[in-house]
Amino acid sequence: MLRTDGVSMRFGGLTAVADLNIEIDKNEIIGLIGPNGAGKTTAFNMITGVYAPSEGRIYFKGKDITGEKSHKITERGIARTFQNIRLFKEMNVLENVLVAGYLRMGTNVFQATLHLPGYLRKEKKSREFAMSLLESVNLADQAEESAIALPYGKQRRLEIVRALATKPSLLLLDEPAAGMNPQESIELMDFIVKIRDEYDLTILLIEHHMQVVMGVCERMYVLDYGVTIARGTPEVIQKDQKVIEAYLGVE
Repeated sequence: MLRTDGVSMRFGGLTAVADLNIEIDKNEIIGLIGPNGAGKTTAFNMITGVYAPSEGRIYFKGKDITGEKSHKITERGIARTFQNIRLFKEMNVLENVLVAGYLRMGTNVFQATLHLPGYLRKEKKSREFAMSLLESVNLADQAEESAIALPYGKQRRLEIVRALATKPSLLLLDEPAAGMNPQESIELMDFIVKIRDEYDLTILLIEHHMQVVMGVCERMYVLDYGVTIARGTPEVIQKDQKVIEAYLGVE
């Protein structure tokens, strides 16, 4: 599904990510972890077209997407969320999902302006799909409410739903458990597995909450100062001395 081949990102004299090699198969849930400043979000930004890598290539479903624009990568089937929630504050819950769904409507400005029958049919289907997504996360009853009026945990779910509205095959989650209480974090683990199965997704996630990472990921990659220091199953990662030192210090 996704492969990075020797991907590096430099900002002037600073190397944020060095020689990153990740392979993700269809329907896997993979973790990308490491201390703050390890280069995890930079890796996401390269995969999603925010940055063009300084070196290396990125392949999605066997096709080279290195340096493509973000909207083109989204059209190919890669969606993401952000560490800091980025909902459209002036829109309600349903409108936030509908905006993302327009990517797949297949209409143009002319059809939308004149409200032609073909556009209206597609808009109806898009609205029905958006509502079905909201129902799947128990947000349908709040569809008309302001997005920023939702509790924090529900805002997180709404951001994930908005990504799902683009109908991705690869979903990148950047710290989805950030700011959640223990109960919400447990529910998040079940939610991630549910959407993987229900929407036939492959998932790559960044997360500092170790209970979430160890509980939901099948394999993991660990970065420290932009370098991959470990890879393997959660059981292997938990016992890796380099990982322990990176998180807790040499002592």
